[in-house]
Amino acid sequence: MISDNTHIRYGITYLGVGVMQARNKPVILFIAEAVTLAHFARIITLAKTLDPSVYEVVIASDPRYARLEGLLDGAFRPIHSISSEEFAQALTRGKPLYSVETLSQYVEDDLALLDSLKPNLVVGDFRLSLAVSAPLHKVPYAAVANAYWSPFAEIMYPVPSLPVTRILGVSLAQALFNTVRPIVFALHAHPLNVVRHRYGLSTLGSDLRNIYTWGNYTLYADIPELIPMSSLPSRHTYLGPVLWSTSMPLPDWWSHLPRDKPVVFLTLGSSGHANLLPMVLAALSRLPITVIAATAGAVALTDVPANAYVSNYLPMKLATERSILVICNGGSLTTYQALANWVPVIGLCSNMDQLLNMGAVESLGAGVLLRAADVSSAGVMEAVTTILNNSSYAQKAGQLGQILQQYDIGKRFREIVAEIISKGEELT
Repeated sequence: MISDNTHIRYGITYLGVGVMQARNKPVILFIAEAVTLAHFARIITLAKTLDPSVYEVVIASDPRYARLEGLLDGAFRPIHSISSEEFAQALTRGKPLYSVETLSQYVEDDLALLDSLKPNLVVGDFRLSLAVSAPLHKVPYAAVANAYWSPFAEIMYPVPSLPVTRILGVSLAQALFNTVRPIVFALHAHPLNVVRHRYGLSTLGSDLRNIYTWGNYTLYADIPELIPMSSLPSRHTYLGPVLWSTSMPLPDWWSHLPRDKPVVFLTLGSSGHANLLPMVLAALSRLPITVIAATAGAVALTDVPANAYVSNYLPMKLATERSILVICNGGSLTTYQALANWVPVIGLCSNMDQLLNMGAVESLGAGVLLRAADVSSAGVMEAVTTILNNSSYAQKAGQLGQILQQYDIGKRFREIVAEIISKGEELT
C-alpha cells in the first residue's frame, strides 16, 4: 500500500494538499484502476484535454504505468490497485475480480483522497469502488466505460477462455454460458453490492453490467457504429474512442526499418498472452513482411527473427501509421488506434473485454478474431495472409477510420465537464 503523503516523484508534478486547497478553480479528480494499461491511458488522455487555467486537474493511479507518460501537468496521487497478475489470474479462472475486502480497502483509500482534495467532479475508469466512495462523499461521478458492458448494448456475450471452454470446446461452452450467464454476472456483482450495503447504500442489482458502468454520468469510450446501444438514459452518452500513445522515445532501429516490405505491428499489450509472442514472431518470420513488435515488458525474447524489430514499448500512433496490419490482444485501446489510421486488425483474444471488442471489429469486416487459447502458427499465418491478400479489410478499416475522424474527444469531454460543474450539484 502506498501512503497518501508519499513524495516519490515518477516524472509527474506533485502538488501538496495545502496547495490544492488554496486554489479556487474547480478540482477535477481522475482515478484510474491500473490493472491494465488501457484504464490508465484513457484517464491520462482525458485529463490532458482540460485547460489547467480553468481547472485544477489531479490524477490518481497506481504508478506502475507512469513512466510511459513522462512529465504530466497537474497533480499526481499514487493510489493502490491490485497487481495486474492478480487481475489476470481472476479473469483466467472466471472468478470475481475483486473481493469484498479489497473493495472495502479501495473505498477507504478513495475517501481519504476525496477528503483531502474535495473535488468538484470525479472521473473514474474501472475504479468500481467509486460507486461507494463518490456517493458517500456526495461528489458527482462520471464513469468511463466501454459500451459493450452497458445494459443498453445490443450485443451477445461470448464465453471467455475458461477451463470449461477448453474441456467442452467453444460451441458447447457457449451454449452452457448462455444459460448460466445471469448467474455468473450476479456472482461477479455480489462483492460490490456487499460493500455498498456495509456503507448504507442500496444494491446495484445482480447484473454485472450495472456494476461496470454505474455513475451519475456514464461516458462510453466507443462509437455507435461499432457498439450500438438503444434507449440510453439522458446521463449515458457516447464519448468516442480515447486514443493514447506513449511519449517514450523511439528505439534506435526505427529510422533503419526496411522500405521494401509491408510492416506489421505486433503487440499483445498489458493484458494479452505474452507467452504467445515467440510463436507469433516465428510464424511471421515465414512471410515477406517486416515486423515491429512491442512486448510491454511482459516477456524477454531471446531468439528474435531476422525480419523483426523489438522494443518494450512503441508509440502506438506512430507504429500504426507505419503499418498495414496490427496484431494485438483485441482490446479497444489498440484496435481503435489502428482503425483511426485505417489499418485492419487481428485480435488474439482471451478475456471477455477483448472478445466483445474484437467481435464487433470482425463483424464489420475490419479484422479477424482468433482465440488466444487455441491459436496456432498456421492460424496466425492464415489470418495475416487473408487480410493482406484481401483489400476489403483495409477498405472496411478505412470506412471506420473516416468515422473516427469526425470525433473531437477533447471538445466533447470539455463540454461534459463544463455542464456537470455548472450544475454544482451534489449527487447520491
